[in-house]
Amino acid sequence: MSNKIYVGNLSYNVDESKLTEIFSAYGEILSAKIIEDRDTGRSKGFAFVEMANESEKQSAISGLNGKEVDGRNLKVNEANDRPPRNNNYRNNY
Repeated sequence: MSNKIYVGNLSYNVDESKLTEIFSAYGEILSAKIIEDRDTGRSKGFAFVEMANESEKQSAISGLNGKEVDGRNLKVNEANDRPPRNNNYRNNY
Protein backbone atom coordinates (compact mmCIF):
# COMPACT_ATOMS: atom_id res chain seq x y z
CA MET A 1 0.00 0.00 0.00
CA SER A 2 1.27 3.45 -0.90
CA ASN A 3 2.07 6.01 1.77
CA LYS A 4 1.62 8.89 -0.65
CA ILE A 5 -0.36 11.99 0.33
CA TYR A 6 -2.02 14.58 -1.91
CA VAL A 7 -1.66 18.19 -0.69
CA GLY A 8 -4.00 20.68 -2.35
CA ASN A 9 -4.78 24.39 -2.02
CA LEU A 10 -1.08 25.01 -1.46
CA SER A 11 0.18 28.59 -1.47
CA TYR A 12 2.40 29.44 -4.43
CA ASN A 13 4.96 30.73 -1.89
CA VAL A 14 5.53 27.28 -0.32
CA ASP A 15 8.61 25.49 -1.67
CA GLU A 16 9.64 21.85 -1.23
CA SER A 17 11.84 22.56 1.81
CA LYS A 18 8.93 24.30 3.57
CA LEU A 19 6.61 21.44 2.59
CA THR A 20 9.07 18.93 4.06
CA GLU A 21 9.33 21.01 7.24
CA ILE A 22 5.53 21.06 7.65
CA PHE A 23 5.13 17.30 7.20
CA SER A 24 8.23 16.24 9.14
CA ALA A 25 6.39 17.01 12.39
CA TYR A 26 4.33 13.88 11.66
CA GLY A 27 7.14 11.47 10.76
CA GLU A 28 9.84 10.59 8.27
CA ILE A 29 9.46 12.09 4.80
CA LEU A 30 10.63 9.90 1.90
CA SER A 31 9.83 12.51 -0.76
CA ALA A 32 8.07 15.85 -1.19
CA LYS A 33 7.30 17.14 -4.68
CA ILE A 34 5.47 20.35 -5.60
CA ILE A 35 3.90 20.02 -9.05
CA GLU A 36 4.95 22.82 -11.38
CA ASP A 37 3.66 24.13 -14.68
CA ARG A 38 6.00 22.80 -17.36
CA ASP A 39 6.02 26.07 -19.31
CA THR A 40 6.42 28.61 -16.52
CA GLY A 41 7.98 26.52 -13.74
CA ARG A 42 5.47 28.04 -11.32
CA SER A 43 3.72 25.91 -8.71
CA LYS A 44 0.31 24.58 -9.71
CA GLY A 45 -0.83 24.78 -6.08
CA PHE A 46 -0.62 21.11 -5.21
CA ALA A 47 1.99 18.57 -4.17
CA PHE A 48 2.62 14.96 -3.20
CA VAL A 49 4.38 13.84 -0.04
CA GLU A 50 5.42 10.27 0.68
CA MET A 51 5.69 9.23 4.32
CA ALA A 52 7.73 6.31 5.69
CA ASN A 53 4.74 4.30 6.93
CA GLU A 54 0.94 4.11 7.10
CA SER A 55 0.56 5.41 10.67
CA GLU A 56 2.67 8.50 9.94
CA LYS A 57 0.66 9.08 6.76
CA GLN A 58 -2.64 8.92 8.65
CA SER A 59 -1.28 11.18 11.39
CA ALA A 60 -0.20 13.79 8.83
CA ILE A 61 -3.55 13.65 7.02
CA SER A 62 -5.60 14.13 10.18
CA GLY A 63 -3.22 16.76 11.57
CA LEU A 64 -2.87 18.91 8.45
CA ASN A 65 -6.17 18.65 6.57
CA GLY A 66 -7.79 22.08 6.86
CA LYS A 67 -4.77 23.63 8.59
CA GLU A 68 -3.88 27.15 7.47
CA VAL A 69 -0.45 27.51 5.90
CA ASP A 70 0.60 30.84 4.39
CA GLY A 71 -2.99 32.10 4.32
CA ARG A 72 -4.56 29.02 2.70
CA ASN A 73 -6.34 26.03 4.23
CA LEU A 74 -4.64 22.86 3.05
CA LYS A 75 -6.57 19.97 1.57
CA VAL A 76 -4.68 16.85 2.62
CA ASN A 77 -5.78 13.31 1.82
CA GLU A 78 -4.56 9.96 0.56
CA ALA A 79 -3.23 10.17 -2.99
CA ASN A 80 -4.89 8.02 -5.65
CA ASP A 81 -2.69 6.12 -8.06
CA ARG A 82 -2.70 7.60 -11.53
CA PRO A 83 -4.34 5.37 -14.15
CA PRO A 84 -2.01 4.27 -16.96
CA ARG A 85 -1.84 6.62 -19.93
CA ASN A 86 -2.95 5.47 -23.35
CA ASN A 87 -0.20 6.59 -25.73
CA ASN A 88 -1.50 4.59 -28.66
CA TYR A 89 -2.80 7.51 -30.74
CA ARG A 90 -3.67 5.40 -33.77
CA ASN A 91 -6.49 3.66 -31.92
CA ASN A 92 -8.07 6.88 -30.68
CA TYR A 93 -9.91 7.77 -33.89
